[in-house]
Amino acid sequence: MLSSVRAAFQAPSPAESVQQRPPRYPNEDTTPTSRREILGWYSYGIAAEVFAVCGVGSFLPLTLEQLARERGTLQTSRLPCVGSSAGNSTSDENGQCVVPVFGLEINTASFAMYTFSLAVLIQALTLISFSALADYENNRKTLLMVFGFTGALASMLFVFIAPPIFIIGSILVVVGVTCLGSSFVILNSYLPVLVANDSSLQDGKSNDDTEMSTMNQEGDTAEWNAWENENDDTDSLDGLRPSGQFQASPEDGKGSKPPSSSSPELQLSTKISSRGIGLGYCAAVFVQIISIIMLITLSKTALAKVSGTLPMRFVLLLVGIWWGAFTLVTRNLLKTRPGPPLNTGSGNGTGRWRAWLRLVGFAWKSLWKTVKVVMKLREVLIFLVAWFLLSDAMATVSGTAILFARTELKLSTPLVGLLSITATVSGMMGAFFWPHVSRHFGLQSNQTIILCIVLFELIPLYGLLAYIPFIKNWGVFGLQQPWEIFPLAIVHGVVSGGLASYCRSFFGLLIPPGSEAAFYALYAATDKGSSFIGPAIVGVLVDATGQVRSGFFFIAILIVLPIPLVWMVNADKGRREGLAMAETLSKSHGDSAEDTQEAEGLLARDQ
Repeated sequence: MLSSVRAAFQAPSPAESVQQRPPRYPNEDTTPTSRREILGWYSYGIAAEVFAVCGVGSFLPLTLEQLARERGTLQTSRLPCVGSSAGNSTSDENGQCVVPVFGLEINTASFAMYTFSLAVLIQALTLISFSALADYENNRKTLLMVFGFTGALASMLFVFIAPPIFIIGSILVVVGVTCLGSSFVILNSYLPVLVANDSSLQDGKSNDDTEMSTMNQEGDTAEWNAWENENDDTDSLDGLRPSGQFQASPEDGKGSKPPSSSSPELQLSTKISSRGIGLGYCAAVFVQIISIIMLITLSKTALAKVSGTLPMRFVLLLVGIWWGAFTLVTRNLLKTRPGPPLNTGSGNGTGRWRAWLRLVGFAWKSLWKTVKVVMKLREVLIFLVAWFLLSDAMATVSGTAILFARTELKLSTPLVGLLSITATVSGMMGAFFWPHVSRHFGLQSNQTIILCIVLFELIPLYGLLAYIPFIKNWGVFGLQQPWEIFPLAIVHGVVSGGLASYCRSFFGLLIPPGSEAAFYALYAATDKGSSFIGPAIVGVLVDATGQVRSGFFFIAILIVLPIPLVWMVNADKGRREGLAMAETLSKSHGDSAEDTQEAEGLLARDQ
């Protein structure tokens, strides 16, 4: 990999001078994709994945809860939750720590859950609304930079968020989470463009001298292909990354066909995507280790005495600087690759805004049209309902586990960081583990998914053991001791990796050929659209009971619900329905010309 980095800054290779494909619209950049450009694409994954794992998946919920706690009071005694008079104790059943928010008293752990629930909801709305805009003019790179630098700034600004203004911290969380998910959509929209301009594909054969083929040798395929299986999400709160096929691109051309599973385009796309995901996770683990060292060091200084959140806020400053720095690298290495021009109808700013609003409306209309098609496909509909429940369960487990570890198990912040590393590394292992299990036992995809769900159910059930009197009296088992959560983190990571990969691939079997982009857009919207419900309900339960553990009851039910639905899905029947629907859609293509013109009317084409 180091040789690839060094080579990126050398003179352009002969691949730059190969024959270019003809442009499909005015001002299209059809120059062959270079190694330098691919490194720029990798750089953003390295930048943002650190915030996903270290920020969203670890220290943001802890920081938010602690900021609220330092402003909160015990519900019964009205003594401060933090301070010598309170003894930092909230273990008493009636002594839950509450904080006033807009006239309501909210448990500090619930406050963090509500914030992330709102953040995921706004992220889902933003993903759907803005994804179409990236395909036109210079918007792709512009939006990537705007989301990247804005998210990085939101993370860095946490260093100034003191307990008296903890509400501002929740706003920064919403901004950061929204920018994270939206930027990954934009990043993934670059991938088809980079692949389309690969010189080896233009020649119609593999060329070892081309820029991209030298970076993606066949020998690397087996090593990295498993990463592609986690391209959807590994860990819901840290896993806010959208699928790589989130939005159809107008550059694909009208009537273009999607690549087959054995096409050179898809193989090359898989290699690049897999390596990018792998590099992102490696960077996240590296920064997480640095963060733990920082926390241990800062906890021994006077800074920790000023505010319990200050060491974590410095970690978020580091995460934001990392995100911003590698976004800057991406800005310097990644080409603009402009899309088709927008036909604004006028040269003023009003016309441009009107065109953008039309695109947003078209994105929502396209999503609704896909929903209407899905309603006619029984197997797809059943699976999407199952995925709606399952993705919500994965999001809820992740957020609840972090807060449970901190508030009820009293894990120190460095240990919570170590817990996150444990889950992340286990998720990486799970991507390689489940294909072997499936082959060894001859399991079908839906059977593997059900096995993963059953293992996932062990997490909340184990936490509920503490409600059994004799186990509670033991003082161990049922998540009563801090060490018990680490084996569960391994289970969570391994199972999440399997669920993310197999659900995505199983869904792909049911899609009508030619409608991949639209259906994966709905798949991702279902994921993000559901992931705000579970955390909000757990927040309500925590407010009612004063214990994060009570959320395990809801989580246990939520995880079980998809099992019969996944079992009901008949893959063979779903494939037949998909093929039949593809033929129906193809025959009605002429009747839908008006809708096509609505989208293409936004393009200014030279006649």
